[in-house]
Parts: sequence; structure tokens; C-alpha cells
Amino acid sequence: MNTVKILDTYISETSVIEVSKILNTTNSLKVAICNTNTVVRSCKDKLLSEIINSFDIKTPDGFPIAKSSSLLYKNHQHRVDGYNVFLSTIREGLKKNTSHYFFGSEEFILEKLIQTLEKDFPAINIAGSFSPPIDSYEELTAKKYVDEMQKVKPDIVWVSLGFPKQEMFIELLQKKYPLKSNLVGIGAVFEWVAGTKIKAPELLANLGLEWIFRLIQEPKRLFRRYFVDNVLFLYLITKQLISKK
Repeated sequence: MNTVKILDTYISETSVIEVSKILNTTNSLKVAICNTNTVVRSCKDKLLSEIINSFDIKTPDGFPIAKSSSLLYKNHQHRVDGYNVFLSTIREGLKKNTSHYFFGSEEFILEKLIQTLEKDFPAINIAGSFSPPIDSYEELTAKKYVDEMQKVKPDIVWVSLGFPKQEMFIELLQKKYPLKSNLVGIGAVFEWVAGTKIKAPELLANLGLEWIFRLIQEPKRLFRRYFVDNVLFLYLITKQLISKK
């Protein structure tokens, strides 16, 4: 899979369909769903940048990343967002009986998530789920937290711990244990599918306006991301565009 450089992050040139097919036919992959927050934070943190760039797939999640890729490299890149990757992969996996494990978030969210998935995809193979305590990513890789995951050997582990904790967890987990599972950092997708948070309509997301929808729901948590990191992203990506020209 080709990659293109957005700031200091090498973003994959791919599609939702391609990622879902790969996740259902390959193993031991690390997948990062990359938005503006990902690339800005990685630009400021060398260790984080190295970790993200070590992932096998780094999808262009969100309009700004996809549009930047398209403008810089003329590749007509579209959004490859976590929500659609998640549902597309589950749908594609029904043919192969792909097994899924859900790690992260709160217990009641996991319960609602599983109820929704079993309703929408009756044939889904759910290997298990675990809502971990609020610990550091290092502590969460302790055997007592990942023991069930190791035993059931799921094809895909979906990790919802928030960025960058989930990516740091995935990196360390794969180093510590001989896992064949694909590991995907999925952010807020559990909550959107479970219905505990409202997902922005696709029309808004495709116009680059999903951030407004999310900010209204979580102003305190997301204010800095959208009014500091996004402004910095616009500045840095403009410099990259000018430099490339």
C-alpha cells in the first residue's frame, strides 16, 4: 500500500473497501485511523510519530487529511474514517466468519454496542469484549487485562481508548505478546455505533463539517483539538503545499 507524507505522518493511499478486505484476509496488522489531531500531535512528538508511522495502515480519517492528500499528491483520496471502516469490515467479515473482540470504553457502552451489532448483523462472530480500568497504556497490557483476548484469539481486536493512548497500547501489546490478531485503534466509534453519542451525518462529514457536530456535543473535551490543533494543522499544511509547489 502506497503512503504519502502529511506533515510528518505517512498516510496510506487507500479506501474503506480496501482496508476492510485487508483486515478480513490478513493478520498481525496494526491500523491507525488518522485525523488532524493525529498528524499535528505526531508532528510535535517524535516518539509518537515513530509509533504511528510503524503501523501497517494509517487511514486518512476526516476531510482535512483526505483533502490534503488529494491536493498534495493528486490522488483523489477520499475519507477512510473509523466508523465506515468498522461497519464495512464487520459486514465483509460475515462471509468468512471473522471473529471480533472489543477492548476499551465503558461496560454499558460495550453492552449497547454488542446489542446493536447482533441486531444489525445476526451472524456476527463476537469473540469477547473487555472494559478496562482507567490506567496507563503500559498497565493495560498486563496479562490480567489481555488474558481473555489471548485465549480466544480473535481475528480483529478493536481498541477504543482514545488517541494517542490506544495507539501506544496497540504498539506495546504487539511487542509483548505473540498475537496474530489485527489491532485497530477506533476512537469514538464504539459510542457512535452503540448510540450513546450521535454520529454526524455523512453529508456534513464529507463537507469537512463533522467537527462542528462533535464540538457541540463535547465542547470541553474537544475545544483545544479543534481550535488549536486544527488551526495549527491549517498553518503547517499550507506551508507544505507552498513548499511542494
